Amino acid sequence: MGGRNARKAKRSAALPDNMKPVRPGQDSGLFKPLKEGDLPKIHEAVLEVLETIGMDKAIPSCIEACTAVGCTVSAEGRLLFPRSVIKDSLAKAGRDITLYGASPEHDLQLSGNKVHFGTAGAAVHILDPTNREYRESTSADLFDIARICDTLEHIHFFQRSIVCRDLEDVREMDFNTCYASISGTKKHVGTSFSFPDNVDEALRMLHLIAGSEKAWRERPFVSMSVCHVVPPLKFAEEASACLEAGVRGGIPVLLLSAGQAGATSPATLARCVVQAVAEVLAGLVYVNAIKEGAPAIFGTWPFVSDLRTGSMSGGSGEQAVLMAACGQMAQFYNLPSGIAAGMTDSKIPDAQSGYEKGYTVSLAGHSGANLIYESAGMHASLLGCCLESYVIDNDMLGAINRTVRGIEVSAETLSLEPIRDVCLDGPGHYLGHEQTLSRMQSDYLYPLVGDRENINNWIEQGSTDVIQRAHIKVKEILENHFPKNWSEETDQIIREQFPVRIPRNRMQPRDIS
Repeated sequence: MGGRNARKAKRSAALPDNMKPVRPGQDSGLFKPLKEGDLPKIHEAVLEVLETIGMDKAIPSCIEACTAVGCTVSAEGRLLFPRSVIKDSLAKAGRDITLYGASPEHDLQLSGNKVHFGTAGAAVHILDPTNREYRESTSADLFDIARICDTLEHIHFFQRSIVCRDLEDVREMDFNTCYASISGTKKHVGTSFSFPDNVDEALRMLHLIAGSEKAWRERPFVSMSVCHVVPPLKFAEEASACLEAGVRGGIPVLLLSAGQAGATSPATLARCVVQAVAEVLAGLVYVNAIKEGAPAIFGTWPFVSDLRTGSMSGGSGEQAVLMAACGQMAQFYNLPSGIAAGMTDSKIPDAQSGYEKGYTVSLAGHSGANLIYESAGMHASLLGCCLESYVIDNDMLGAINRTVRGIEVSAETLSLEPIRDVCLDGPGHYLGHEQTLSRMQSDYLYPLVGDRENINNWIEQGSTDVIQRAHIKVKEILENHFPKNWSEETDQIIREQFPVRIPRNRMQPRDIS
């Protein structure tokens, strides 16, 4: 028994990262919805769009920065991007960038086709899956979601996923969105801002937490999403000003184009890719005109419409191949990239949710994009969010990441000695073989709440479904997990200087039964 117990204890111990069956930043890129010959054709169409149609509504500072590097303004007032400008900007763009966590073990290396899975969204409702009721989302919910994701191994970064509907003032909403997110997790955090003054205010808080502006700039642990365009092919004025503030403040920026096919983007998927890539490359020129090599993420997020109704269809097969194609284009440019997947149209974590998330996230994960946003927790075409779904989707993400890892073929994995041991000298099975036990954790992944029991055991354990098991896990996390990401003294200073609206006692252990 001592030997068996020792082996069981060894299997229960945490594995070092290099021995885990999956890990952040595995190489992907095997799924290619675009043929190799299609990529330069799309690029050529992108260049023509930017050179001859260009972007409307550029703010004066954008025009000044971009014309200084070779852009021109048409008679209609549109900002045009000559091919030479695009080529120069692509050459100067930041590559092999790091998205830092509050703790170094959560740093994400965005290079090549290394893939990471995380959250995002702007849901306005939270689902209670037990009674199937939605309510408005709050800043306290955001803190709770960050805490949940902080504990989930296969969610590698946390981008804010809900809108704080309890805060009507936009300044307070932007600030508390950032504050709640970084309070709840040590993973890299993504947020967004509505006005440039709000960016500057958040930066002052981030400098306090980091210890100084210099320390912040060395390890910026927050990035910002910037929808710098209003498709088709128009700059967003306030977002452009936020972009400038973020780049100058050392915040990595996710350059987002989020047109909707058949509405604000062409209905054909190829043209949809062209427009999205053009809009993001325009943003890349803008960023590099402000600060050469500033960290920017190629965020082509074209969405799909159900053309019968005009409604968004984030869980469709068309959405899956469209995002994967965008990931492939990012590889073509060798740019740090992020795409979105997991945006089920289902309102609850049901079978539809499972299959839509399964194929959209799988194809995105295999596309070569570095960051897969929206990949956990979201419902109702991004309008809804469910705490239990983060736990359920964490299991899904682990399994998908295992498919990204693939199968290693080597002298060791092809060695015939175990087969000889079992078939010639052993019991005729591999159950107790040394190699089976040694590979049990390093090659195989096990779900947190997914059910693999036999029928009798499942009945004896209460015949629960995955939502019920996830609910128990959520309750456990929210009762016990309260990250301490900075000192109480620093938090007191933040609360004195800034409009924090989440009560301190709401961010401490309490009875939530």
